[in-house]
Amino acid sequence: MAEKQISERLKRIAAHLSSATFFADIGSDHAYLPLYVCRLDTRARAIAGELNEGPFLSAKQNVERADLTNRIQVRRGNGLTVIQPSDEVKEVVIAGMGGSLIAQILDEGKQRLTGVSRMILQPNVDARSVRQWLYDYSFEIVQEEIVKEAGHIYEILIADHKETPIATLDEKDLLIGPFLKNSSSDVFKEKWTIEKEKRENALHQMIKASEVDKERVSTFKREIAIIEEVLNNEG
Repeated sequence: MAEKQISERLKRIAAHLSSATFFADIGSDHAYLPLYVCRLDTRARAIAGELNEGPFLSAKQNVERADLTNRIQVRRGNGLTVIQPSDEVKEVVIAGMGGSLIAQILDEGKQRLTGVSRMILQPNVDARSVRQWLYDYSFEIVQEEIVKEAGHIYEILIADHKETPIATLDEKDLLIGPFLKNSSSDVFKEKWTIEKEKRENALHQMIKASEVDKERVSTFKREIAIIEEVLNNEG
């Protein structure tokens, strides 16, 4: 795989990995990220985890063709089960899944995160669920990015494990992001303008319904107010 074949999204994820790292890429998508990282950093090592047979076999083949089997282990398994305690993995990447699924994978495999110092997570949707899980398990978000690729907008969350209490996340932090809430980029504005319109349309339909879900209406109103605030750079 030539460097030009890797997406900008994966390049941005790779940029947040430590040098000479040993990382696990969960749902590795043909091992593209481990291959890219290990070619750039000759001391880096990786586990490429895949659940389904097709992508697993493709990842194995790609690693063998690149002659990197000594530094990239391709393992088949569900979520974090591909990580063994003896591995001493330092960083974990989970990218290209829904936020609720990422949070579920982390929760089901949290005992395998012992010794992991950093996680780089890229939810396609529902980053709120990921931020909440990170806060609940003492991973502090230290950086966030937003990128647009092939018509889709992605958020990248970088979180480091802390032994001491971490800063509380309020509703704005969970919805928008503790770092992204201060963004003024065109991509950020595009994403949250679309999200605001989605909520306004959903709210309009809910209010017209014969039975109004007052709790959901209240939630959508709060979220619309938060989005308007950050789009207007009021805080």
